[in-house]
Amino acid sequence: MSKDFPLPDDLPVPEDDGAADHLQGMTMPDVSLPATDDTAVELRELPPRTVIYVYPLTGRPDEDVIPEGWEDVPGARGCTPESRGFRSHYDELRDAGVGDVFGLSTQSTAYQREARDRLHLPFELLSDAERELADALDLPTFTIEGEEYLKRLTMVVTDGRIEHVFYPIFPPDEHADEVLEWVSNASDS
Repeated sequence: MSKDFPLPDDLPVPEDDGAADHLQGMTMPDVSLPATDDTAVELRELPPRTVIYVYPLTGRPDEDVIPEGWEDVPGARGCTPESRGFRSHYDELRDAGVGDVFGLSTQSTAYQREARDRLHLPFELLSDAERELADALDLPTFTIEGEEYLKRLTMVVTDGRIEHVFYPIFPPDEHADEVLEWVSNASDS
């Protein structure tokens, strides 16, 4: 559990609204997104079995950027604990055959770079600030205080196609365990 942004016990649980049902089997679009290491990541050219976890918004301990009512939106809270989970399981995911891991939100690369550095993430975060990927894949969203955010989901991409989708995700701080289990079982078959 994170000392900054701990998850409350009474978070609302997201329900599967079917908004991600269309994703599995889709070809990744010809989109290039900026990463926190100042490279551009071509999504059609990802290493085999890449994990991309999509999250709505990371907060900062020194800034109040979380919109009013955030904790009332099922699935909104938990981006920092989710990232820490992927950090903790990064080596195991790689050992299980994952070519790379990326986090993705619509926040700017500069904002995400601070999160990557503060959280000591061994992987990069991608910025879809222009919503190129979100629009191309019709990713599920929610709106709060007039702003649109991506719903939390994870895609496993293999050979340019979305092999598997995790949606909805709850609790977010345990999600990396779920992905590791799926990847390990998929590698065994």
